[in-house]
Amino acid sequence: MSHRPFPGRRSVLRGSLAASAALTLPVGLGAAPAFARSGRPQAGWGVQTGDVTTDSGLVWVRSDRPARMIVETSATESFRNPRRFHGPLLDAGTDFTGTTRLHGLQSGEQIHYRVLLADPDDPRRTGEPVAGAFRTVSRHRRNGVRFLWSGDLAGQGWGINPDRGGYRIYDAMAGLDPDFFLCSGDNIYADGPISATQALPDGSTWRNVTTEEKAKVAETLAEFRGNFRYNLLDDNLRRFNAQVPSVIQWDDHEVRNNWYPGEVIAATDTRYTEKSVDVLAARARRAFGEYFPISTLRPGAKEGRVHRVLRQGPLLDVFVLDMRTYRNANSPDGQTVDPQGILGREQLQWLKRELSRSRAVWKVIAADMPIGLVVPDTTEGRPNFEAVAQGDPGAPLGRELQIAELLRFIKHRRITGTVWLTADVHHTSAQHYQPSRAAFTDFEPFWEFVSGPLNAGAFPASALDGTFGPERVFVKAPTASNVSPAGGYQFFGEVDIDGGSGELTVRLREQDGTVLFTKSLQPGRVGQ
Repeated sequence: MSHRPFPGRRSVLRGSLAASAALTLPVGLGAAPAFARSGRPQAGWGVQTGDVTTDSGLVWVRSDRPARMIVETSATESFRNPRRFHGPLLDAGTDFTGTTRLHGLQSGEQIHYRVLLADPDDPRRTGEPVAGAFRTVSRHRRNGVRFLWSGDLAGQGWGINPDRGGYRIYDAMAGLDPDFFLCSGDNIYADGPISATQALPDGSTWRNVTTEEKAKVAETLAEFRGNFRYNLLDDNLRRFNAQVPSVIQWDDHEVRNNWYPGEVIAATDTRYTEKSVDVLAARARRAFGEYFPISTLRPGAKEGRVHRVLRQGPLLDVFVLDMRTYRNANSPDGQTVDPQGILGREQLQWLKRELSRSRAVWKVIAADMPIGLVVPDTTEGRPNFEAVAQGDPGAPLGRELQIAELLRFIKHRRITGTVWLTADVHHTSAQHYQPSRAAFTDFEPFWEFVSGPLNAGAFPASALDGTFGPERVFVKAPTASNVSPAGGYQFFGEVDIDGGSGELTVRLREQDGTVLFTKSLQPGRVGQ
């Protein structure tokens, strides 16, 4: 494997993050951890980087009060002759969060950075700096690419359990030293309150860190913000964020289970006083953009959208989809004409255009929902479907029509190297799609890999829909529903692209890093 390590990276982070690592989880209502310089702005929720390119990256922070964000970068951990970037004024309008774009960086290099928060009225008064490091994307194929993916955090009431050391899966992921982490959605469970305790099947008790905003379903902007802030109370996640850049997309639980535009919540669901899902989604989207460094959602971004393509050098392009914002209503999904589908017409055209322009060896399609796995929607007690498949193994119907159009386009444009990654279903699996097994045959074979959850209930394997000819080559899932993280079945995936051969290797891993399944794919070949 020719992926280039940076030996000094973790050592510097061990030192620079020592204060953060030593913090204890707050016992109050989500208050920031305390630092030494009282009376000055503090960044108790850590730092994050995201959407890193060959010469730029976004740095995120949250202050505990109004502050001016300043970022300093250096090629070394000594920060001799640092380069300074002046960021935004953090105030209540963005819940004291902010993002600064670093630009003019060296390609394929280790970037050390530290964030300072300055008193707006006295720039000389700054809080304790919070440090991190990341690698910019290499322009050279020889360096290879390694990244991880998963999804589903703090779901089904399984939150930060201090007895288990919190979200331990993030330490296992950090140990692989990835170039970035792709979160495939359900970064929060806005519809999933977290209580202080939950009973486990063996009679023991799961204990959660709790906050006021997680005591009920999220409806107000403050409650959505509090959901994102909740996860940042975890030491493991904050350390991981300071070491590994993120690529973030969303799915349903950032708003509400199985939501779609135009949905009106039934009167019988008394948890919600706000019945318009569009209103909830707008608040959730604002908080989502505030709490993650996403290039197309940061203030001033022209597009204001989640879907985007991230160029990761000559070996890889990542196409981040949004299968929520533009979808049609969940239904039995048996219609023979469906121009809107799950992506919407405009996003589908964007994806076709960007795939045809891509010159990368591999094109990862980051989907927040699977293609051939049947995901029912019984939210309102009706036999509707939530994802693409609806269980009919025949010719494409409903949302499958849009996926068929995309797969046909990929074949006829001779676009090679497409691999689908997703999460959502709370188990891990690998599916191979083959026209000879399918009802719809006008496509080239491809793979879909599923991972997750990160820290949520695990569920049995979903049924397969035969329309696109999937064969489940590997699966690990419980036989019972909502198995707690204490019962295992927490997963993440790894993708390694060799800089010499161009070979792409997928490893499906358990929460401690144990490899469950490995599949290597050769560049430029069809069918694999």
